[in-house]
Amino acid sequence: MGNGTGRGRPPGRMAAVVGAGMLTAGLVTACGSDQGITLNLYYAPEDTFQKVVDNCNAQAAGRYRIVYNKLQRGADDQRLQMARRLAAGDKGLDILGLDVTWVPEFAEAGWAEEWTGANKAQAEAGVLPGPLATATWNDKLYAATKNTNVQLLWYDDRITPQAPATWDQMVGESEQLKAAGKPHNILFTGAQYEGLVVIYNTLVASAGGHILSEDGKSVVMDQGAVQALEILKRVTSSGITDPSLTNQKEDDVRQAFQRGNGAFELNWPFVYASYADEQPKDLAHFKWSTYPSVQPGVPAKTTIGGYDLAVSTTSQHKPEAFEAALCLRNRDNQKFSAVKDGVPPSLESLYTDNTPLDPAKPVDADNNPSMATAYPMRDTILAALKDAAVRPLTPAYQSLSTVISKVLSPPSKIDPQKTADELRSKLTDALNSKGVIP
Repeated sequence: MGNGTGRGRPPGRMAAVVGAGMLTAGLVTACGSDQGITLNLYYAPEDTFQKVVDNCNAQAAGRYRIVYNKLQRGADDQRLQMARRLAAGDKGLDILGLDVTWVPEFAEAGWAEEWTGANKAQAEAGVLPGPLATATWNDKLYAATKNTNVQLLWYDDRITPQAPATWDQMVGESEQLKAAGKPHNILFTGAQYEGLVVIYNTLVASAGGHILSEDGKSVVMDQGAVQALEILKRVTSSGITDPSLTNQKEDDVRQAFQRGNGAFELNWPFVYASYADEQPKDLAHFKWSTYPSVQPGVPAKTTIGGYDLAVSTTSQHKPEAFEAALCLRNRDNQKFSAVKDGVPPSLESLYTDNTPLDPAKPVDADNNPSMATAYPMRDTILAALKDAAVRPLTPAYQSLSTVISKVLSPPSKIDPQKTADELRSKLTDALNSKGVIP
């Protein structure tokens, strides 16, 4: 699925400062297993997550020790490493960091332990419905939500004083700006990878459509799915997208907007911190909104990202693994990761939390931040999350994503009804494990 699709961190930016020191520390800790149980956590690189691990190790008081084994940066590589080891019955994996699209696959394969009883109740408490849906398969909970994410519409109020309410309005404004010789491009992830699937899924859901049936067992591709193709075709064949659209991923989109190459940017919230770092003098003009609607008066349903934490069925220490996973994503640690690593929390109450990380000291945006200082757009994120879209829940999602991104590329060549028929046929094959290499 590629790198950086809303799993919680900007590609090559917040993750870039994680150094070899953390790797070395993890290896040393792993060897020192004389003091209680060692729990191996396999999770993506995240700048300050070692601090969260340290917090939970202190709380365990020697009963167990979590070792943070950082996976590769690429999501495909992360999934493959864990899947291969679990398929081989590797008992060295205890806690698994799963992209929100992987939970059904890992559950169906028998690699993720079901959450029940008090553990389930604690994992579900206060979680927003969209993120919680990503941790569920066949009405059973197989993971605890660690963080979520959702894209917003970003714009410069010196170019467009207000955010467009609909896609039609956004396209019209873009065309007018182009005619006036002003920055006009609609910037989004158009490369052949998961980022394009995210955009398409958002358009489908916003049009009231479905790619798969609710149970994930059959392909639907209804009129809403066709309307989404019509929008993609119109936007990308009207001369109002970046010339590099078909190569652009999240950070490419961010950079293009900051260079003044666009009027509208559809991207994850990490772009705000980047803008504040690199163009602080213009920050007051960098505005945001929820996605434009497909249907006037009907709010958009924006695709969510994020990570969930599962307990491996091969773990030899399941009770401790459940306890540790709950600690890693508890309220304090979700707040810490949100303000330090830019990964929006899955707990609704944190979006109205105004206290700094250290309540004994005054708020300082750099040294003692709060949700308010780190997320000035938090109300907009919450509004989007409350009526969000989840990518199709199916154990075959990896294959489906590969098919969708290939068929939709390049978007300017889409023939809506013909492309819908092609997707229907190839996605049906993918659900039946035909023609796609996992």
